[in-house]
Amino acid sequence: MRGAGAGKVRVKSAKGRTAQSTRWLERQLNDPYVRRAKAEGWRSRAAFKLIELDEKFHFVKGSRAVVDLGVAPGGWAQVVRKLSPKAKVVGMDLLPTDPIHGVTLFQMDFMDDKAPALLAETLGDAPDLVISDMAANTVGHAQTDHLRTMALVEAAAWFAVENLRKGGTFVAKVFAGGTDADLLAILKKHFTTIKHAKPPASRKGSVEWYVVAQGFKGRPIEQG
Repeated sequence: MRGAGAGKVRVKSAKGRTAQSTRWLERQLNDPYVRRAKAEGWRSRAAFKLIELDEKFHFVKGSRAVVDLGVAPGGWAQVVRKLSPKAKVVGMDLLPTDPIHGVTLFQMDFMDDKAPALLAETLGDAPDLVISDMAANTVGHAQTDHLRTMALVEAAAWFAVENLRKGGTFVAKVFAGGTDADLLAILKKHFTTIKHAKPPASRKGSVEWYVVAQGFKGRPIEQG
């Protein structure tokens, strides 16, 4: 590994390391958001995506009960704790997540039938914010990867619809092309405003975008 140009780090190839992993490592080492995350104590550069989205749409500050789907490694939950320190926060992920002060973590599938009861018991009330930075594991086929992730986002949207309090917000990662027709239909039916955004912290070459659905209309039982 050596410096090149104006401080840019170049990574030499190494035995057992693929060209793809070498490029990934070089990108990480030269990414200012990665360096900032490390310097400021965030668990991932993704923390800045949530910070930037909140600066534009104002949904974290003032939240009282928050659910972070696919919480690992915990960067988004950290942001929620900093911006809304009095909020109760629950994180769910199939992967293990190191403890985060003020966050209750469950290593489980958010689609598990037990999830709503655990949420109610932990939060003491319906959440007013559901956030998701999840993406399905890729298989290397662009169309398949897109469909797998959008199916996951749709499941997260239904989770939000079934658990949010009236007036709440749902934020999730989607891919280039924005929200597909099925997901958009769900969101339009249940939320008053739906916006798409690509925060500056999202890499220029990335196909990821974020959907921000605000003003949950509530379930029929709440409207009666």
